[in-house]
Amino acid sequence: MAKVIIITGASSGFGKMTAERLASHGHKVYGICRREMQHDKIQYIQLDVREPETIALKVKEIYDKEGRIDVLINNAGMGIGGALELTTKEELETQMNVNFMGCVNMCQKVLPYMRRQRAGKIINLSSIGGIMGLPYQGFYSASKFAIEGFSEALSAEVKGFGISVSMVEPGDFATNFTASRKNSQATMNDPDYGPIFKRSLALIEKEENGGLKPEVLAKKIEKIVDTKHPRLRYVVANLEQWFSVVLKRLIPGNWFVDILVSYYKTKPTPGKKN
Repeated sequence: MAKVIIITGASSGFGKMTAERLASHGHKVYGICRREMQHDKIQYIQLDVREPETIALKVKEIYDKEGRIDVLINNAGMGIGGALELTTKEELETQMNVNFMGCVNMCQKVLPYMRRQRAGKIINLSSIGGIMGLPYQGFYSASKFAIEGFSEALSAEVKGFGISVSMVEPGDFATNFTASRKNSQATMNDPDYGPIFKRSLALIEKEENGGLKPEVLAKKIEKIVDTKHPRLRYVVANLEQWFSVVLKRLIPGNWFVDILVSYYKTKPTPGKKN
């Protein structure tokens, strides 16, 4: 049965691929993005997920037109790289407002309609970075940790209304997320953090560019959309990253941090001021 689906961040990457796949399989897809877009099978809506009043108006328009909203996919997100110590207030607010508050805003405006119909499905895009704190991507991780806690609590609150909540936790994927990442100039220019950050960033970008294809995630999201009783969490990653998720659950926290230090090469080089 065709579903009415809203997906944010639908102009590129995961969002665009997922929107096109769902629309090609007969679903009525409304793609939310900040720039003007056109597609013969997707109804694009130009909207910033940081603007709750505008979201409320647009969601009402969709509901009034379609008579229901079956699925909300919160995909909109961005990344800011840099040392936590040197992250500016503006950078922090941008990171949290887009990734976390954007998800919250969309859920709060769609949920009244899902409760009214006593049915619905919410799929929130988290990350492997929402399971483990990634060095030099700390506030990105924080935004995804926030989505994890929010989604788990939300699931318990709305399950009785016939609404399911799921999180998708991707590992590294080859999308334009890498090129779009904003990097802290203060970190780049710092004599201590700068060289370490650049070294870590090179590894991060290499893994992302060699990551899974976005089609893999789009297929997984489509399966969740079609599943009658979806799980709360879905890790979508390569074998090495799957292993890291399992390992984090099994070993002491300080051991896992040591692994992160070694893997991302965040320890200063002996004898050098970096």
